[in-house]
Amino acid sequence: MSQFPKDFLWGAATAAYQVEGAHDADGKGLSVWDVFSHLPGTTHEGTNGDVAADHYHRFKEDVALMAELGMTSYRFSISWPRVLPNGTGEVNEAGVKFYSDLIDELLRHNIRPMITLYHWDLPQALQDKFGGWAGREIVDAFDEYARLCYQRFGDRVDLWSTFNETIVFIGMGYFTGQHPPKLKDPKLGIQACHHVFLSNARAVKSFREMGIKGQIGFVNVLQPNDPISQEPEDLRAWEIAEGIYTHWLYDPVLKGEYPHDMLEMAQAAFGVPEFHPGDAELLKENIVDFIGLNYYKREMVARNDDVQGFDLNTSGQKGSGGGMGFKGLFKIVKNPNGVYTDWDWEIYPEGLTDAIGRIRHRYGEVPIYITENGLGAKDPIVDGAVLDQPRIDYLSEHIRAVGRAIELGADVRGYYPWSFIDLLSWLNGYQKQYGFVYIDRENNLARKKKLSFEWYQKVIRSNGDEL
Repeated sequence: MSQFPKDFLWGAATAAYQVEGAHDADGKGLSVWDVFSHLPGTTHEGTNGDVAADHYHRFKEDVALMAELGMTSYRFSISWPRVLPNGTGEVNEAGVKFYSDLIDELLRHNIRPMITLYHWDLPQALQDKFGGWAGREIVDAFDEYARLCYQRFGDRVDLWSTFNETIVFIGMGYFTGQHPPKLKDPKLGIQACHHVFLSNARAVKSFREMGIKGQIGFVNVLQPNDPISQEPEDLRAWEIAEGIYTHWLYDPVLKGEYPHDMLEMAQAAFGVPEFHPGDAELLKENIVDFIGLNYYKREMVARNDDVQGFDLNTSGQKGSGGGMGFKGLFKIVKNPNGVYTDWDWEIYPEGLTDAIGRIRHRYGEVPIYITENGLGAKDPIVDGAVLDQPRIDYLSEHIRAVGRAIELGADVRGYYPWSFIDLLSWLNGYQKQYGFVYIDRENNLARKKKLSFEWYQKVIRSNGDEL
């Protein structure tokens, strides 16, 4: 019998900016990514999401493909500036209608929607008005946006998450300067992160006050870190990395408080996060219903006396990235025995089982969804066929890892590979492919099923038995 429960959700995921296109259609406002991606040197070969996969105009075609694939759920994000062009105030009814129509189309095909409220495309108007996440006013603005979405879509959607990968949009936006707002200000970044946690808590509170039927969660990167050696300096670096990558991001939404050791370090070094009266109570009283885990890789960690910054591989040429780390704390080093993708991400399926175990150990039996997992690659096309066998191998092993976690007692309720369709990969452009469906960018964005499409059909049909 399958390790996966009968009601296990087999889905796939995308995000608004990466897939929708129609960046200025029908009253949509500018997002920070609409502006940032047009600045010279910010993305691979100047690529942007102006058109992306044009899902905005072709969602019915795409949902039909999802139904053919057999998906029982679809995780997607709402573009905040598409429904509230100025971030607050006047509602763009055309934007609301797009998502309402998408939800109806999914339900017509018996596909359960999972909505992510924030997947990085902040309204530029709010960045300009009060500094976006750095301004405390963002908490009220996000709550207004969340309430609008609950009001318009909560009658048909019962799976929600507030945020996607805070460590990325705050870390790369405020610490390394590789994402908008392109800052390198740790103090401001830590305070901005606090505002994210407050925004999450307020949105969870509103969800429950409005009586929305369903569950609301939070989506984090699941990146297990392991020490490169058992030397005391490497072990201490590993503890700090785990504290930053995991405990700092999971504790506030699953425990309702910061990890005490990390909070002391941050406040001693920078005097932040700054708490206002009621902040601690708001966090404590509004813990999420589930946690979404985005797992791609494991990182090896070592003491760091020399590396400052994150020089990422955005070309897909192995070894083209530079050093990654925070001097005096830790750095990322290569596993000499590891297997790596062209983007220098270690392929380590057993890390998924292990990391789910770490989550259970720290937070108890919280419901879990694997909200992203996938292989970014340059897929070969042979005689017109997209032969993405490495993706099949990658996903197969990671589904087995999820099955092992379930056998060990984990309450994993769904699996959403990244991604349903080839889409924009933020800094990497369109060269880094993740989807079951190929986009022919030289032929009117024609959709073409990859080798992995038929494979995932069988996985879903067999409830995970045929891998």
